[in-house]
Amino acid sequence: MPHFSTKTYGHEVGLSCAFRQPNAHHSHCSKIHGYALSFKFEFGCYYLDDNDWVVDFGSLKILKEALVKAFDHKTVIALHDPALDYFREGQEMGVLDLVIMPNGVGCEKFAEHAFGLAQRTLQVMHPDSSRVWVEYCECAEHGANSSIYTRELDQEVRSTNL
Repeated sequence: MPHFSTKTYGHEVGLSCAFRQPNAHHSHCSKIHGYALSFKFEFGCYYLDDNDWVVDFGSLKILKEALVKAFDHKTVIALHDPALDYFREGQEMGVLDLVIMPNGVGCEKFAEHAFGLAQRTLQVMHPDSSRVWVEYCECAEHGANSSIYTRELDQEVRSTNL
């Protein structure tokens, strides 16, 4: 039986992120709006490390730094956004800190992106080990809306992109 542990970021204060979903023509989400995002990760393993841990929470500072770099006080825009040049101009003018995501934006895509950040963090922490894995990442916009990206879904996506 596997062991699991969780780690959260942003639940106390949130990572202030502005974005828009240009294809949501029927919704106000097509306009710039923002949330104090929070993330929850679940890590799994079949055997604990020498400290009897699934993952060393203290060594996840790399993950926290990556989340802050991607989401905190950022304007996150999809690469395919038709107004991308407008946002690039805002970056050049110094009125926003732009992050461009190649695969889209929104709670679902943020969970997927953060899942990948967590996987890469584990690879840095344990380059020769597959002992521990990311089971899922949940991204919450607020208490009522969240999205979850799972290991199972990631494996399906990878197998269809081969």
